[in-house]
Amino acid sequence: MAEDSFDLVVIGGGPGGYVAAIRAAQLGLRVACVEKDATLGGTCLNVGCIPSKALLDSSEKFAEVGHLARQGVVVEKVSLDLPAMMAWKDKAVADNTRGIDFLFKKNKVERVRGVGRIAAPGQVVATGADGAERTLSTRNILIATGSEVTPLPGVAIDEQRIVSSTGALALSAVPKRLVVVGGGIIGLELGSVWRRLGAEVTVIEFLDRITPGIDLEIAKTLQRTLAKQGLKFRLGTKVTAAAASDAGVSLTLEPAAGGTAETLECDVVLVAIGRRPYTAGLGLEGVGITLDRGRVPIDEHFQTPVPGIYAIGDVVRGPMLAHKAEDEGVVAAEIIAGQSGHIDYNAIPGVVYTWPEVATVGRSEEELKTEGVAYKVGKFPFTANGRARCVGETDGFVKILADARTEKVLGVHIIGPDAGTLIAECVLAIEYGASAEDIARTCHAHPTLNEAVKEAALAVDGRALHI
Repeated sequence: MAEDSFDLVVIGGGPGGYVAAIRAAQLGLRVACVEKDATLGGTCLNVGCIPSKALLDSSEKFAEVGHLARQGVVVEKVSLDLPAMMAWKDKAVADNTRGIDFLFKKNKVERVRGVGRIAAPGQVVATGADGAERTLSTRNILIATGSEVTPLPGVAIDEQRIVSSTGALALSAVPKRLVVVGGGIIGLELGSVWRRLGAEVTVIEFLDRITPGIDLEIAKTLQRTLAKQGLKFRLGTKVTAAAASDAGVSLTLEPAAGGTAETLECDVVLVAIGRRPYTAGLGLEGVGITLDRGRVPIDEHFQTPVPGIYAIGDVVRGPMLAHKAEDEGVVAAEIIAGQSGHIDYNAIPGVVYTWPEVATVGRSEEELKTEGVAYKVGKFPFTANGRARCVGETDGFVKILADARTEKVLGVHIIGPDAGTLIAECVLAIEYGASAEDIARTCHAHPTLNEAVKEAALAVDGRALHI
């Protein structure tokens, strides 16, 4: 059993883990990163963010062709080459994962292939696929093992007929009937991909709304927009059983509030009810770490109850977002290296990459009402934005929530074209404690989509110019 000594051993090579390893190495620490999979990047790069966005973009282009005639671009016939689309997606994944390998070599981060286990404070054992063990001695350990698909009782995922998000990214044919169980971000994004490519898509959600946690007005608008695109919604409904056969899948549905069961037939079922922290085999109990509702407990410096053992990303509190994990990885590495740092979790954006996109940051109206905060609302529709009209993407609006007295920006919610990019200046505004007036007084280039953000800021004080 070989033994090596490091300043920091990171367990997990996903967005949080690999970024933490690189940042710690930049700060002069000797770093190793233990990753069980053949490629770095974790769920995000391999079977999550990157491949789904590749398919979302490809399917958007496929669907867009049918609308180009209104702009004078006539396409006689469009056909789908699904294997080529999947190959494009796979190339995007491979290019990104190879990029992390390059960054590890550039920053002298040692990559260790194997399943990481904390044998004791200051000691990590990496077990390879062949069973061989390597012991790494280290001053600090950072847990960054991410998350896994949350199973649905009564529904066994086989990645053929009943698939997780992983299987939904690699279907060999467009299903005639696809049922998505879960009206959250993952389900809506992948449901949109296959709807654009020709599937009949039905979304089943236990709650009486989609995208829980997102501003309700935005969520309702998103549902109406997706319904226009052909997605069907069954809200307040639960799936209690699924029987798969060569012919398809038979689902048993019941009202969430209780009632008579019914059967729904389909070709493929996507189970997308969420994700849960992945902590199996880490050996946490053996070193004195007890999970808190499935998550690793940490203090404000990302340290667990055991000195020298830290945790970030999906295994700790907060939203399960790759960019949240990356920021935590940077700050944790800097703290371990003796520096200081913090994250304003109110300034972490969230994006739904449907079309139109949804992007949010800060507080929702529902949260402000619950907290008793007096606020003002400024809204501006994309139907009144010149650039949106030019490109024929006028669905949606920008909504800014500001403190009633100071006009400090408390939350921004956008549904519309390229919302994921437009939200960036709003995140910066919240990070710096800016007011709606600050955004309104900032000159925005014309004609651009983000003029809608400026107009929404003007609308907070009743001064919008183009509505």
